[in-house]
Amino acid sequence: MKAWQLNRITDLSTDFKPLALADLPLPVPAGKEILIRVSCCGVCHTELDEIEGRVAAPSYPITPGHQVVGRVEKLGGDATQFKIGDRVGVAWIGWACGQCDQCKAGLENLCNQFKATGRDLQGGYAECMAVNEHFSYAIPPVFSDVEAAPLLCAGAIGYRSLRLSGLDNHRPLGLMGFGASAHIVLKLSQYLYPDSPIVVFARSEEERSFAISLGARWAGKPDDTPPVRPLAIIDTTPSWNAMVCSLEHLEVGGRLVINAIRKESSDQNALLTLHYPKHLWMEKEIKSVANITRDDITQFLKIASEIPLLPEVQTYSFNDANKALLDLKHKHVKGAKVLVW
Repeated sequence: MKAWQLNRITDLSTDFKPLALADLPLPVPAGKEILIRVSCCGVCHTELDEIEGRVAAPSYPITPGHQVVGRVEKLGGDATQFKIGDRVGVAWIGWACGQCDQCKAGLENLCNQFKATGRDLQGGYAECMAVNEHFSYAIPPVFSDVEAAPLLCAGAIGYRSLRLSGLDNHRPLGLMGFGASAHIVLKLSQYLYPDSPIVVFARSEEERSFAISLGARWAGKPDDTPPVRPLAIIDTTPSWNAMVCSLEHLEVGGRLVINAIRKESSDQNALLTLHYPKHLWMEKEIKSVANITRDDITQFLKIASEIPLLPEVQTYSFNDANKALLDLKHKHVKGAKVLVW
């Protein structure tokens, strides 16, 4: 089968072909595994973090991709959850132990043996993949394959971020950055908190206009002053300056939720501008989002199918995986990007 592989950490500012196309043996599902014939896979900023070494794989080569949609082609000997031909999705959480204190508390995303699809386990930038059936999800019929793919990470992690924000209806929500996850959060929050005004901070005019077109009350640059102070801001950017700006914009007693697996080092000096009375005093809080649970995914897919929440998607051919990654790195994003076979 054909699969894209990352063979080493590299710099996307100089390396325009970070992934190499390889011919690999077809995986053989064992035990509780199922073999999935992949139809599409979302392109996530986490892949950029993997390629550039901020979230490095434990070994190489590795096939990235963790927003996978396909159909079951073969069952392992002990697999009973799905049947051949079923449409399924695979997300970032590829395995957790189920036995540690975190797992028993419903926090399998914090398991110290957590394994991520496309980093620790082979991912979905491939024609086929094998995955444990207990870390696979039935896709609601309201979504096409391409619509479903971004919901498995950008959507589900956005749902977790929104829950962690502690937002109540009527209270303002801020979104710092407006890419794949943030545009889904905007649509989700309009459903869950219909009376909460949403303000968006984004660097590009295209992203700000996109946010307004989807119903944002206001959109400005990261350091612009919004018409209302959000009680919660969800930051989906790789920028430290965006975090500092968010803290300044927060209402007293507000919470900043950082929905990013890593921040980039290019503007880390922005932290030196933190001014305690302005950015942190008055009981402002910062909370990170770490990984995701299976419950996040199943709960979000159910809510998204009820709305129905349909993401804005730009598609790329499977053969253009490197182009999709470079576009995500160097160009402004409108909605989500998905590789299609």
